[in-house]
Amino acid sequence: MMAYKTVIAERTVQKCMHMMAHLVAIILGIVGIYAAFKYHRLQNLTNMYSLHSWLGLVTFILYGVQWLFGLCTFWVPQPTVPYRVLMLPWHVCLGRTLLYMAICTAETGLMQVFTYLGLVDNHEARLINFLALAIILFGVTVDFSVAFARYV
Repeated sequence: MMAYKTVIAERTVQKCMHMMAHLVAIILGIVGIYAAFKYHRLQNLTNMYSLHSWLGLVTFILYGVQWLFGLCTFWVPQPTVPYRVLMLPWHVCLGRTLLYMAICTAETGLMQVFTYLGLVDNHEARLINFLALAIILFGVTVDFSVAFARYV
């Protein structure tokens, strides 16, 4: 999302950086989901039993659909300008929605770890709470920068 504000280059380079950063995120997401399922299998744990796992999988699937939608809409084949102008608000809106879905997934994952481990130590609880607040503030900051980018 931030590639258009942080990469000072031509528009094509910014688009390429945006696409490649998200491609790397998809690859890392595949590795992460594989690791989670493998860990559950090795520990004889049930898969897809929590809100965190459902949110995570739905978010990741929609993220992949969003990436393919962006690739087909803005890159291959090169569509007409009116079509891209028509699709851009939908692409941005879904991207922002996925950002908040990822934040919800991270927050529910923190709560799951907190309850699973039965953390009673104040230091560990404070660390998890601080991390949860940092994730929310990061997401809100990114969203505001995207939402108000056109006014800067």
